[in-house]
Amino acid sequence: MSPAPRRPGRAGGDHRDDRRDRRDGAASRDARRPAVREQATPRRIAFDVVHAVSAEDAYANLVLPQRLRRASLHGADAAFATELAYGTLRRRGFYDAVIREASGRELDAIDPAALDLLCLGAHQLLGMSTPVHAAVDETVGLTRPLGLARATSFVNAVMRRISERTAPEWTARLLRGVDDPDERLAIATAHPVWVVVALRAALEREGRGGELEALLESDNVPARVTLAALPGLAQPGDLGEEVDPTPYSPLGRRAASGDPGDDPAVAAGRVRVQDEGSQLAALALSRARPVAAGERWLDLCAGPGGKAALLAAEARAGGARFTANEVVPARAGLVQRALAAVDPAVEVRTADGRDIGRTDRHGFDRILLDAPCTGLGALRRRPEARWRKRPDDVPELAALQAELLDAALDALAPGGLLAYVTCSPHPDETTGVVDRVLDARPEVVRVDTAAVLAGVTRAPLDLGSLDGAVQLWPHRHGTDAMFIQLLTVPAAPPSAPAADSLGA
Repeated sequence: MSPAPRRPGRAGGDHRDDRRDRRDGAASRDARRPAVREQATPRRIAFDVVHAVSAEDAYANLVLPQRLRRASLHGADAAFATELAYGTLRRRGFYDAVIREASGRELDAIDPAALDLLCLGAHQLLGMSTPVHAAVDETVGLTRPLGLARATSFVNAVMRRISERTAPEWTARLLRGVDDPDERLAIATAHPVWVVVALRAALEREGRGGELEALLESDNVPARVTLAALPGLAQPGDLGEEVDPTPYSPLGRRAASGDPGDDPAVAAGRVRVQDEGSQLAALALSRARPVAAGERWLDLCAGPGGKAALLAAEARAGGARFTANEVVPARAGLVQRALAAVDPAVEVRTADGRDIGRTDRHGFDRILLDAPCTGLGALRRRPEARWRKRPDDVPELAALQAELLDAALDALAPGGLLAYVTCSPHPDETTGVVDRVLDARPEVVRVDTAAVLAGVTRAPLDLGSLDGAVQLWPHRHGTDAMFIQLLTVPAAPPSAPAADSLGA
């Protein structure tokens, strides 16, 4: 599907290129701004994160923890900065549209840093319970420390105009004259239109299209932090009775409030912060059947190492040998660190996964292929991802996914088990890839993954019909939208005995 024409300021559009153009055009203005002493307030930190994302294509989940540590912010202040930064980024398209309407200017006519600041202010007014006077005064008060003194009056006027309407009233105003149902949902829930279309298709393929609005709303609710106790290193009960078990993963617990890194077990790597859906993806492979001692296991695209650590612990408990592979050296280093608590001697390769079928043909009994994808299943955790991805990213990724799956199947031993996993529900990245590869490989058999997980989870999963594949959903299961399909290549039947051995 080709992308719709971009409409600056419309919540259903893609604003990445618009912001880059504004950034480049404003470079001289940024250079002329005086150096100011950094103020480590929650609002200043939130601005730094949002501006790094829009001006430098930074990743909020990497920038924010660094800024909080540098500022020694904890407790309520850290929580406020996190909600302000992440909430602004999640609903960025909606706030851009509100600012365009409230200011009477096109977005490319607004200084990029002032626009980022206004988005933070808009989120305080429309997405948080911040009193109007505090939201307006604190936002305007940041203009001078940020070198935006000439924009002070403009920021003040726009903030006051935004404060004249509630979020539902602004939504109604933006929806005037918009008839297309997908575009209306895109505006109301702050998603690009193409993402709405893809998620609708994903739900409809399992007969649950009526859940689309609930799914889109769930993308705007911060995900609760979940933990996984690595088998052989920790028990779920080690985290204390006050920590609730996750509803499905037998290894999971919901993290208590505060920084989970403060827990000694987490700091030591015996317990990991890991989405429950990711836990289930790994457990579907490791617990589909008993482990035979000496099995060889592979995580083909292992970075940054969360699933690899869980699989390595499961392999060690069952007497299997585990190998991790990651094509990007820096991410391979993250995998090495993630595995250190389990077994520092685990082999971590740095290689292109598409070569594995040639270098290790039939070499592994279990393979996890957690394929690179758009990440549309983790929009709660990666707030800027919905605005960063584009529809024309999908065909390129789907082609890579098919190549990796083909190679992984070549590396699978007869009778082995492979888990194809993506953190995206997009049909072109999930069932579409599996169908395409298996059409050319009739020897490959789909394993009833739903039945496998039924024997793993604490409680039954409410799943749609996907021919045995499993699609998890944030609105239905409280997990990232992980897709899981187990595949196998049956072992060849034993050859018939020679005639002379039968006494003929």
